[in-house]
Amino acid sequence: MINSNVPLVAPDEENFIIDLLNAPASIEVLTKLIEIDPFKLSRPRRIDYLAALEKQSGWLQAHLQKAIIAVAGDEPTESENLFSGVDDFEREEVATALRLSAGTAQIKIDVARTLNQHLPNVTAALGAGDISAAHANVIAREVEQVIRQGIDPEKIIEIEKAAIAHAEFHTPAQVANKVRSTIAKLAPQEFEEVVNKAFETRKVEIYPQSDGMSTILALLPAVDAQTVFMAIEKIARTDFENADEKSKNTNTESDIRTIDMKRADALTKLASQFLNSTVSENKTHRRPVTLNLTLDLPTLIGLQNNPGQLAGYGAIPASIARELARDAKWRRFITDPVTGNLLDFGRE
Repeated sequence: MINSNVPLVAPDEENFIIDLLNAPASIEVLTKLIEIDPFKLSRPRRIDYLAALEKQSGWLQAHLQKAIIAVAGDEPTESENLFSGVDDFEREEVATALRLSAGTAQIKIDVARTLNQHLPNVTAALGAGDISAAHANVIAREVEQVIRQGIDPEKIIEIEKAAIAHAEFHTPAQVANKVRSTIAKLAPQEFEEVVNKAFETRKVEIYPQSDGMSTILALLPAVDAQTVFMAIEKIARTDFENADEKSKNTNTESDIRTIDMKRADALTKLASQFLNSTVSENKTHRRPVTLNLTLDLPTLIGLQNNPGQLAGYGAIPASIARELARDAKWRRFITDPVTGNLLDFGRE
């Protein structure tokens, strides 16, 4: 077994990994990396080697985007807009080449078109290995809807710059929220139109699975999704505390369910309680759980339209944030728009 703490190569070869990591992504660098056996590197250099390969992966993904465009074309041959639809034949060709489902292939085509036609800086950063393919994908997915709404190209450049800078030290999910926040600040009207349009796509579906299981899929507005999940979490935590207390008092085995199991049981319990209750008990109530909402003071009083920040999700339109701030069941954090300092803390 190799001792990962002992360097097994000469110091100059160890430093060579750092040189490759810092070098611009290219076929020459990739070739040199492939010639190196990572198991012969010290532990720190193995990490650098992994990072260097990931950088090359971004470069390869940039070329993959070009290849997808070459097959599918810059625009759909039969579609009303840029972002939906491509001939079945072309989509199937991409799906076959990449061994993907038709739906996943369509997503890749849409992303490639967005990057190629509207996000040159993101594409360049991907080609240089400065951002990963996952970062590029979320940036493209987040901006494609506001592009459809006709956002100013100059604002797209600002969004690109903010996203690329944020990607250096943040995950794709964090970058996605950064993009949403930037869009909401630079183009609040387009952002709100996108959110309002997406609201019309909400749905709940059920899919049978093997072994006596099923999957329930709910596509909800972020506010409603957080409300549902917090209700599930509250029931799960309460059941855990009650079971733990019972085991102490009765000297019985404690609850061995995982938190995922408890959340699943909580969802079933929530639905069962509703079905088993009387009509009078099923009257509409306001949200029974408290979530956190952060927005700045000028936005709260209607002078600005900066996005609110919904805990557990991220940026939401100013109009929705103001509406929620008036709801007594939301915990409000009012901040200074410049310093971000907390100005007011409203409890339920």
